[in-house]
Formats: sequence, C-alpha cells, structure tokens
Amino acid sequence: MVTTGLRPGRSAVLRLLVVAVALAGALLGAAPASAHAALTGSTPAQGAVVDRAPEQVALTFSEGVAMGDDSIRVLDPKGKRVDRGKLLKLSSGNVVKYGAGLPAGLGDGTYTVAWQAVSADSHPVSGAFTFSVGAPSKTTAAVPAQKAGGGLVGALYGIARALAYTGFVLLVGGAAFVVACRPAAALVRSVQRLVVQGWALLTGTTVAMLLLRTPYTGSGDLADVFDFGGLQQVLITKPGAALVSRLLLLAAAALLVAVLFGAYARTQEPAEPGEEPRDATALARQRKDLAFGLGVGGLIIAIGLAATWAMAEHASTGLQTAVAMPVDVLHLLAVATWLGGLAALVASLYWGPPVERAAVRRFSRIAFGSVLVLVATGLYQSWRQVGTWRALTDTTYGWLLLLKAGLVVVLVGIAWVSRRWTGRLAEVPEAEAPAAEGAGAAVTEGAGAGEKAEAAEGDEEKTAADADADADAETGAEKATVGVSAAATVTATAAPTRATGPGAEGGTGPGTVSGTESKAAADETPAASASASDDPGPSNGTPTPDTTDTPNPTRAAQLARQQAALDSARTKRERDADPERLGLRRSVLAEAAVAAVVLVVTTVLTATEPARTEEAVKAASAGQSATAARPQALTIPFDTGGPHGKGTARLALAPGSSTAANTLQLRLADPSGKAMDVPEVKISFTQKAKKLGPLPAVPRKVSEGRWRVSGVRLPVPGQWQVSLVVRTSDIDQVTEIKNVKIGR
Repeated sequence: MVTTGLRPGRSAVLRLLVVAVALAGALLGAAPASAHAALTGSTPAQGAVVDRAPEQVALTFSEGVAMGDDSIRVLDPKGKRVDRGKLLKLSSGNVVKYGAGLPAGLGDGTYTVAWQAVSADSHPVSGAFTFSVGAPSKTTAAVPAQKAGGGLVGALYGIARALAYTGFVLLVGGAAFVVACRPAAALVRSVQRLVVQGWALLTGTTVAMLLLRTPYTGSGDLADVFDFGGLQQVLITKPGAALVSRLLLLAAAALLVAVLFGAYARTQEPAEPGEEPRDATALARQRKDLAFGLGVGGLIIAIGLAATWAMAEHASTGLQTAVAMPVDVLHLLAVATWLGGLAALVASLYWGPPVERAAVRRFSRIAFGSVLVLVATGLYQSWRQVGTWRALTDTTYGWLLLLKAGLVVVLVGIAWVSRRWTGRLAEVPEAEAPAAEGAGAAVTEGAGAGEKAEAAEGDEEKTAADADADADAETGAEKATVGVSAAATVTATAAPTRATGPGAEGGTGPGTVSGTESKAAADETPAASASASDDPGPSNGTPTPDTTDTPNPTRAAQLARQQAALDSARTKRERDADPERLGLRRSVLAEAAVAAVVLVVTTVLTATEPARTEEAVKAASAGQSATAARPQALTIPFDTGGPHGKGTARLALAPGSSTAANTLQLRLADPSGKAMDVPEVKISFTQKAKKLGPLPAVPRKVSEGRWRVSGVRLPVPGQWQVSLVVRTSDIDQVTEIKNVKIGR
C-alpha cells in the first residue's frame, strides 16, 4: 500500500495533540461523578427520633438503581451491623424504593444507615444518614469518607471515558471523511494514523473501563481490577453488556479500517511506471462497490458504537427513553462526523498533499448537516434534562449546557469563515498536471537534453533535503506525475538512439545518449562509466556508430521520480504561498481548537447530575426536611452586661412538630455550670418567610434555674427564629436570637 509520508516530528506532534486534548478533557471531567440517581427520601428520615425501632429502613431514589444485599447497611451506636442482610425491593409504579429489614428489640440510641448503588446511567452513588430510637446518642459507626466513584479509581475511569469519546470521534469521523469527502485521503499517512489511533484509543479505553467497573462501583480499591469474580458480575449488568458489545463492534470496525486503507486505498493509486494500464471501467466499478460496502458497513458499526453509550448513559433513564436513545445516537453520530471529519481535514491540510476544493466543499456541506442535527437533538436533550428555564441558571448542569451552546455558536461562526475561504480556493490537480507534463517535456528536448537534465539534477542536489522530506508527504502528487514523466523520459532517451550515426542531422556531438542518461549512467556503474569514456566525443568531429543498448527502464523511472520530487517541492512552496489555503488552514485549526473544548465540556456534562434530577432532589429534600419532626436542642450563651450577667441558656423543644403541641424546657447556668436564677425570662417564635409572629411562649418556673412551657404550637413547618430575653436586674437585660427547624 502506497501512502504519503508524515514527517517524524510532525507525526509526534499530531499524536501529542490528540492525547493532550483528550487528557485535558479527562482531567477536567475526572472528579467524582455527580450522582445521576439521588436519594429523595427515607423512612425513618434523616435525623429523625422515633419512639421505637422500625421494622425496616426504606430508601427512595429519583430514578432506577441497581442494588445488592450489601447495598444497605444499618449500624448500631457501636458500629455493629444489625440489619438482616437481605435487600427488600419495595418499588411500585414510578416509585423506586429499596429497603433492609431490622430485627426486633433494638435498643435506644443513634443508628447509621450507609448505602451504595449504581444508577441506571451507570454512575455509582452512595451516602449515609442517621436516625435515633428513643433519644440521640453518641455513635462510633464508621462511614466511608470517600464517595463511590471517587479517588484514584474514579479519576482513572473518568480519563478512560474521555479518551473513549475522543477515540470514537476520530475513528468514525475520520473514516467518514475519507469515504464521503475525499477518497484520495486513504493514501495520506496522517489521516491513516488518525483513524487507526482512534480505533486503538477506543479499544484500549473500553477494555480499561471494563476492568475498572468493579472497583469503580464497589470498593474503590485499584487492586480489584484483577477481581475476576467481580468482573463476572459486571458482565451481567447493563453497563458491562454495553462495553462488551462495543468491543465486538470494534473487532468488525478493524476489518473495515483494513479494507479502507488497503483495497480501497489501492484503487486510488495512479499506475506505476511500466505497469500495464488498468481498465478504467473496472477500476471505477471496484471503487464504487468498495465505497458502497464501506459506507453501509461503517454506518451500521457507527450506529452500534453510539448505541453502546445511549443504552448506558443519560438517555437510558428518565423521560421518554424510547425517543431519547435514538436521539442520543443521532447526536453522537453528528458530533463524530463533524469533529472527527474536522480533525481529518486538519491532518490533510497540515501534513498531506494539497486538498482539493471539491473535497473541502463536500465536507463543508456534511458539516452543515451535522450542525443541524446537533441543534435539533440538542434542543430535545436540553428540554429533557433541564426541564425549566430557571434550571439553566440555578443548576451546574444548566450552566455547563449554556457554556456548550455558546461554544457551538462560536464554532459555527468559525466554520462560516472556513466556508468563505473554501469558496476562494483554486482547484489543485488541474494546475499540477500541465506542470508535470512540461517537466517531462523538458527532459526530452533534442540535442540540449543533456544540459537541461544536468541543470535539473543540479537543482535536485540543491533542494535534496526539501525534496526528500516533501516526497514522502506528497506521494499523491508524485503518483500523479510519475506516469507522465516516465513516459516522456523513455521517449526522450529512445529518440536520440534512433537518430545516431551519420544520418543524425542537426546533431552537435555524438548524440548517441542524452546528457542526463550519460551522466547518470556514469554515476551508476563502472561499466556504464567505461562505456561513456569510450565515446570519442566532439573532438573527433566524426559521428560514431551507435553502440548504446536499449535505455534502462529502471533508470528512467528513477529520473522520473527525481523530477516528480522537484515538482512536488515546487508545488508545496506554491501551496504554502497561497493566501486562500493559508487562511483555510488557520480557520480550520481554530475550529478544531474550539471543537476540542466542546468535547471537554461534553465529557463534564455526562458526569454531571441533570438539572431536572437536581431540581427534583432539592424539592424532595425540602419536603423531607419539612416533614422530619425531631426534638430540637439549642445552647445560647448570653451576657446582660451587669454583675453576674454572664451565663448559658439550654433550650429543648420536643417533638419539634408543627402538627402537635410542643414542650419547651429552659435551663440557665452560670459560667461555673451551676443553676442560675434570674428575675425574668421571655421566649417567642417568629417565621419571617410566612410573616408569622412573634408568637410568645410564657415559661413557668419549675425549680432553681429551670423553666417549662407546655402546649407550644407552631402552625407551619420550616425555619423559625427563637427569641430569648434574659433580665438579670432592673436595668441589665439582653435578647438573643437563634434559628430552629420545625417539622410536621
């Protein structure tokens, strides 16, 4: 397979650029994944105090989760596990609820509930809360400080996810660019490497994610990547099945890539010097058949690869999943076609032969269609994940979505500039062919052919470094001129041979071999040198009979390649001096840079809790906090400023409910901790949100330093202000205000 070369330094720069962009996206998105399924309620509630131990603990989630027998653990005040160790499935309808049974006879104290699950979009979630039986107590239960999906394993998994997106974009978009926009790019080594590296990147990261799933969703210990028992469990989950399906599709993709840069690329090669001409009709039919097979097969594989994300990410859960998953597939394909094709265009413009205007225009049309698909699918996904206009500015997901939308607008603007540069391009191949023919004709000029060939070789020596370096990068142009130059050279060397001897009128010397042929043959072999030295030369003044053999086809091809290298170097210099192509390269590079940032933001978005879920969790948390009736205890230091005016007030309100009468107990103590009597204390409650109060609570003294109020009724749940007035003398008085949360 003949390919155009890529300079080693530029090849390294290309690989470094791809990896750097992907790593940047991964590092920005490698923080512990925000929970996409969230705990919206529990029984008992967080911080609740119950009279007797419940029969079970129940957890309610915002969306579907996967849990096992060890997913919910209940620990007593000493840290001992007391639940029955069997998961209870309590879901009904759209309510996602799981629980754990508790034995009878649990003692009083504070119990800790630790839970861990995997949300329907493949992200691990975890948390813990406490409730008390009888009265709160100290607890020594240890709760993991690291959340599920965090730490080193979470960072590695985040990097792998970002690199997987990058590999998908390069593989699908690069291959689509070759098949649909520029078939000649199948011979460009930089494009080949881009697509192959995309395949390798996606394959490697898929295997890594499969191995990391066990510690990512479980212990968080990196050593568990070798837990093959855990891997077995991963394979039967939805994310595991998606990753395995991706690997199978990548195996088929490898065959298509081999055909793309093998059989299909060979149909784009010009004929070799001396090679029998190929049947143009048969070659065109072969190209068409291969392009059709690659297009259909590639589309099926690309859809399958995109579906492995759709079936395990945001689209697989929530509203309208039957619509959301196909829309997500279209969104991913549009992103890959646009950004991956853009990467292939950048590689062609910077590290390949001149790109035809028609190819750029075809990509421009395809990119425009991809943008339309992105806008349509993006609007639907935004509505589905955000829900309300307010969520765009009140949630992290909304802000990221606005940032992504702004970047896409910038990207479309730069693409419009690139489209304008494309309209100014001159067609490259039509300008190169006459130049190649002229170069070949120059070698065949009659008696002066030797001098002109020597001059050409002199030019070749002067530009050897540039020509050699550019020859590999310009093989497409070289191939286009080889046939012409070779044919012309053979004609040039054969014609003087037939005109040798006395009948060669107009000759200015021996005329038996062109100057180029004689000089090159002298450099090539001693035998040829000796033959040249036996030539009597012009000093004899008499033509010599022809003793030269038939021209060497190998040498003719070598001369043609040298001339083609010179033409390629000249063409490249002219191309680089073309302001239109220079402007196009710069605008496309800027477009690719913004596209890389869009890819980073997209990666972060997939690891962020959707705005609709975040809003639901906030509402549920507010409702749960309002319904969580629990005793309240406040410690209020005070200082009236007079003698013996310093002390501490301890206020207890039980049950802390808005639906029942509360009992308030107050105790005052001096700095030494002894009970402290004062002439007067006053207590009142105010809720500014509802414009209620102040509602007075008149305390009744029950003993030294102790007061009590019965039947305190607070009409609505929520945040209340407690105002405590302490008077220690006729003129020394202070008012202290504290907040207290009242439930139902």
